[in-house]
Amino acid sequence: MNDYLDAYSIKARLAPAALAIAPVIVLIVLAFNWVQPSLPEAIIGLAVMVLFFAASNVARRLGKRKERQLFATTGGRPENRELNHLDKTLDERTKDRYRKFLAKQLEQPAPTRDMEVEDPDEAAAFYVQCYNWLRENTRDTEKFRILFNENIAYGYYRNLLALKPYGIVLNLLTIAAAAAIIYYKPDFAELTHGKLAALGILAAVHAGYLIFGVTKRATLDASKAYARQLTLSCETLMVQMKSA
Repeated sequence: MNDYLDAYSIKARLAPAALAIAPVIVLIVLAFNWVQPSLPEAIIGLAVMVLFFAASNVARRLGKRKERQLFATTGGRPENRELNHLDKTLDERTKDRYRKFLAKQLEQPAPTRDMEVEDPDEAAAFYVQCYNWLRENTRDTEKFRILFNENIAYGYYRNLLALKPYGIVLNLLTIAAAAAIIYYKPDFAELTHGKLAALGILAAVHAGYLIFGVTKRATLDASKAYARQLTLSCETLMVQMKSA
């Protein structure tokens, strides 16, 4: 259970899953009697809780699959180029300090600008080792709180992007179900005091958000922000190493 209740799981997995299935949950709430709940309502309530956790697990698996698609050219993981000589994310002096620091930790020489041009594969291999080392040494979420938050943001966008087509379909089904209830069960629709109609409108707005707001570009921007912060974590690590 703790695996489902940590900050990352809640914000990067459960939140996207809940957002994707939100219209269905609201429809369930409106379709049953929760003032005087009986056995069916109790079963539905339990099923909804299980659905949330199941959707969280699905979000994680689909998110990993989407990540492999987004970064197919770099082995299925975001490419970190912030330390490269030609990259403009950070200034050259800062990158030079970080390269020297990481080269010392790896006990390997850092590639020069000419080496990056002449043997890009060898240079890329060095940077892969650098970022693997950084990820392993920045797991303290308290000391590296900003990095942790950027990782959560990337996980949220990645997982929600993976759930996007399913969320759109669920919205359309919710709109259809609400319309069917209003048309075929007008007495029940009257009892909801127009809430079903409002749900249909909200589902349409929700679908619009998924279509236009959840994009590949937003996910890549979140990935870039995380990569930049991971590179900047060298500052904290350098201070720690110096004071140790």
